[in-house]
Amino acid sequence: MLPNPVPAEPATGPESRSELRLRSIAWALAAGLCALALGLPLGLEPALRAGGCGFFYGLLAFHLQRVDPDDSHLQAGLVGAVCGIHSLALPPVAAWPADQPLPGALAAVAPAVMMGLLRAWLPLIGAALLLHGVQRLKSAPRP
Repeated sequence: MLPNPVPAEPATGPESRSELRLRSIAWALAAGLCALALGLPLGLEPALRAGGCGFFYGLLAFHLQRVDPDDSHLQAGLVGAVCGIHSLALPPVAAWPADQPLPGALAAVAPAVMMGLLRAWLPLIGAALLLHGVQRLKSAPRP
């Protein structure tokens, strides 16, 4: 026979469910708005895509921060994963030159693809840096 589970006590204070939910949404909105603002110089469509990915990054980053705040490798992996997901939605940057051998085709296409990915990733990486920078400043001990 299984033991009776201990009834959960309602959370009170700073870690209440409603407060955590609001903080989670605030992180998501902050990251989404930062990515949107940083993507605006690239155009409206890239900014909207970056803003959407930034929103989901902020949502995931908040929960990751709660689970293991000191795992910077996991946080960097999350940024990379969101950038990769964002890259899947991008249109082709350059047409593949079918008449050239593989090394020549790679040399022709690689710079355009890398610059396209860099432009797509910069708003997300910038939003991640801003979000975690603000979080670190907020949690830093005050003199």
